[in-house]
Amino acid sequence: MRRNIFIVAGIAAASLMATIAVAGDTETAKPTDIGPQPGRIIKMQTAFNPALPGSGEAVRTFTRTIKHMSGGQLVIKIVEPGRLAPTADMLDAIVAGDLEAAFTWSGYAARKAPVFGVFATVPFGPGPEDMTSWMIEGDGSRIHRAAYEKLGVTGVPCGVQGGKGGGWFRGDFATVDDFKGQRLRFTRFAGEIVARMGATAVPVPPGEFFYQLQQGKVDGGEMSTPAIDAALGFDKLGLPYFMPGWQQPSAVLDFLMRKDKWDALSSSQRAQIETACRANISWMLSHSPHVQGTALEKLKAAGVAVREWSPEVMKAFRDNAEIVLKEEADRDPDFAAALANQRAFVRQSVDWRKLSRLP
Repeated sequence: MRRNIFIVAGIAAASLMATIAVAGDTETAKPTDIGPQPGRIIKMQTAFNPALPGSGEAVRTFTRTIKHMSGGQLVIKIVEPGRLAPTADMLDAIVAGDLEAAFTWSGYAARKAPVFGVFATVPFGPGPEDMTSWMIEGDGSRIHRAAYEKLGVTGVPCGVQGGKGGGWFRGDFATVDDFKGQRLRFTRFAGEIVARMGATAVPVPPGEFFYQLQQGKVDGGEMSTPAIDAALGFDKLGLPYFMPGWQQPSAVLDFLMRKDKWDALSSSQRAQIETACRANISWMLSHSPHVQGTALEKLKAAGVAVREWSPEVMKAFRDNAEIVLKEEADRDPDFAAALANQRAFVRQSVDWRKLSRLP
């Protein structure tokens, strides 16, 4: 019976990850919605299933904002994940002209240019508030846009996701020795960090992680935020959920168009997209604490043991993170400059955070 529950949960997770019927901007048309025909329709493939909480909801929120702001004269039509191009390859498809637009995660672009990792996968990096402040008040958006323009693409920051969960694991993982010989799903820098601690980083696609963890083919690893993990049924596995998500405290989401196609839009259309993206960032910042907090409580109520990493393990994560990030900075000057800029900006407000927040 328990095995059947696992299989059903796995099927539900895969179904939710892989399939969703998306029509237009995912709204159901009503007679009162009928108005002037749109002056411009942009087809945008998303990296995030619009049925999922958080980043998925952000896709729908963005398209609704555009529609309302333009009075229906600019419409973003959502194309479901993987329909026209594999999610990880959407940037290439934008450059090639196979995709008109994309809503994605900055980290996918790190394969083209390591600097994008600064916006997506910095272990022990800035949280969502500091990331947003750097992007808007600091040099973050300038660095971000310049990096995309080198690839012939216009990238508009269009969301800031909060921290992931630390992951799901078979066992206590209370000491550094517990990592030795374990097969763990971590990506990018986090994979290098756990490898330095004796584990083997296994590149498992997101849609396969539930099954491989259920079947014991991997010993643990990260998935996503508590809300998404709960929606995908990870509580059915009967495994402890570790916190915090040191590997990705925040991440920038991007709206992408090839630069010549972006330039072909009218100035008002470009301004509407940029303004809607700014509003999307604000919405995600306000929405995330509630939706993640609620999801964590639901996981606990379902019997999930939520555990905090031990001080020993957190120190090992942090020490190895500094080594891995320095190695990347030594290899790539653009990454080094962006990381130094980000850290300098965040340091400016350290005293204020300490003094302004109640103990």
